[in-house]
Amino acid sequence: MRTEGDLIKINEWLTPLSWLYGMAVRLRNWLFDVGIKRSKTFSLPVISVGNITVGGSGKTPHVEYLIRLLHDKMKIAVLSRGYKRKSSGYVLATEETTMPEIGDEPFQMHQKFSDIYVAVDTKRVRGIERLQSDEETKDVDVVLLDDAFQHRYVKPGINILLVDYHRLIIYDKMLPAGRLREPLSGKNRADIVIVTKCPKDLRPMEFRVLTKAMSLYPFQKLYFTCIDYDDAKGLFCDKTLPLHELKQQHVMLLTGIASPKQMEHDLKPHVGDIRSLSFGDHHQFKPRDIELINDTFESMPEPRIIITTEKDAVRLKEAEGLSEPVRQNIYALPIKVSFMLDQEENFNEKIISYVRKNSRNSILAKRKDDHKSKDRHHSGNGTRTISFRNN
Repeated sequence: MRTEGDLIKINEWLTPLSWLYGMAVRLRNWLFDVGIKRSKTFSLPVISVGNITVGGSGKTPHVEYLIRLLHDKMKIAVLSRGYKRKSSGYVLATEETTMPEIGDEPFQMHQKFSDIYVAVDTKRVRGIERLQSDEETKDVDVVLLDDAFQHRYVKPGINILLVDYHRLIIYDKMLPAGRLREPLSGKNRADIVIVTKCPKDLRPMEFRVLTKAMSLYPFQKLYFTCIDYDDAKGLFCDKTLPLHELKQQHVMLLTGIASPKQMEHDLKPHVGDIRSLSFGDHHQFKPRDIELINDTFESMPEPRIIITTEKDAVRLKEAEGLSEPVRQNIYALPIKVSFMLDQEENFNEKIISYVRKNSRNSILAKRKDDHKSKDRHHSGNGTRTISFRNN
């Protein structure tokens, strides 16, 4: 079994630069902590999902988990910065929106969940204000902020910090020696911490050791999740392929994500022969990349298929030059997260309770009650701040 921290690599010779970078980040956080830089609180529920490391920690599948949890109960908006998009400012996804306009991960969610709002804006305060005020989105009930743990200009009601089991922040160092984007103390801002990508065979003692090592405050709740894979779905054909049938195939694992080794490790028990072709995170496939994909696939023995991620799939669909054999045999492998230790019900209850208590209808009802109380007692009420810690 792989152990926690097994993907961490520290470049010790860069430690002096990490110290300088850490000083700059600490100064920025201090400016927010003392109020010189200001965080804005909104009158509707805002849930932030993010991390304090460079690279993937499972943000998109955890945001999608929240979407599935809430979308039958209220109108959801997902707001992302739209990393590597070809547009600027605020963009609300519509039926005509293309992947380059909003970025691969927002486009993925827009395709999967047609009944929610998906918007991008590097300025999250402006993005939430537009979602609240624009005619087409003003009925929004809850905003999910994707990759916004460090975007401190917005003060969310629930701050969810994701920590990759294989890159635990307690063992990592600041950039550029390690992959931390801010000091370990940054985790103290989280209301909920989720250790993601956990092996499914973790023993009770290992959970206890991890819980102690994370050293969280009493108000912070710790959860553990693992990855589940659905049936693979054809990108250019209407086919599905159950995971157990991969044993019969020679598989090319084609990825442009931050942590491809995790997916390769997960697939090995299900695949007889696997060949990995990896590119950088959010990689934009160029003609020479497409040629390499075509040639690599052509060199593989039959029966052969290509497995890729949903995030890569939205970029590959935009690419030109894929050979017909590649197009007929390339599949995206959807992933979902599952809570461990029977924690799912507790997590769901916390999220739903927070959103319901701070929904538009609840706030309006409370304002009416406050107004009646004010008329009765001739006394004012202070400004209400929506916060998970206060609930």
